[in-house]
Amino acid sequence: MTPQAVKKTVQLVARQSWFPAIGRRTIPHIDRVLYKATRGRVGSMSASGFTGLLLTTVGRKTGKERSVPLLYVGHEGKFYLTGSNWGQQHHPAWTVNLMANPEATLTVKGKRIPVTARLLEGEDREAIWPVLTTTWPAYDIYTERSGRELRVFELTRR
Repeated sequence: MTPQAVKKTVQLVARQSWFPAIGRRTIPHIDRVLYKATRGRVGSMSASGFTGLLLTTVGRKTGKERSVPLLYVGHEGKFYLTGSNWGQQHHPAWTVNLMANPEATLTVKGKRIPVTARLLEGEDREAIWPVLTTTWPAYDIYTERSGRELRVFELTRR
């Protein structure tokens, strides 16, 4: 199977109603193990032709570092993250942490990158949404399923 065929298959599977229930319970755990074993170089997203990273934020309540593996979209030298939370009704904790403290660190292909996040709203969010859904079409389904607007963050290098 070609890399493009693998990517299309993963996109198709991600649209299925059963995928979030299985994915949210397994993929983050697999990714944490992979990222730890490879020092941040490999996660499940890279194996399937997508771009993944490890986002490290500071917990707004605890003040402790929190890391979460995520799909990202690189566009015009910036990183974009979508708080889909697998289509659940509540926003993921990492989005609240970024809103409280926009300074974070990304680990991409083993390289640590200090970044500053900005929550996109209105026209800025609308402009990037087609780029995000080209990479991960399930974002539209997750929006419908969750009944909320998914938070989108633009991260720039510090």
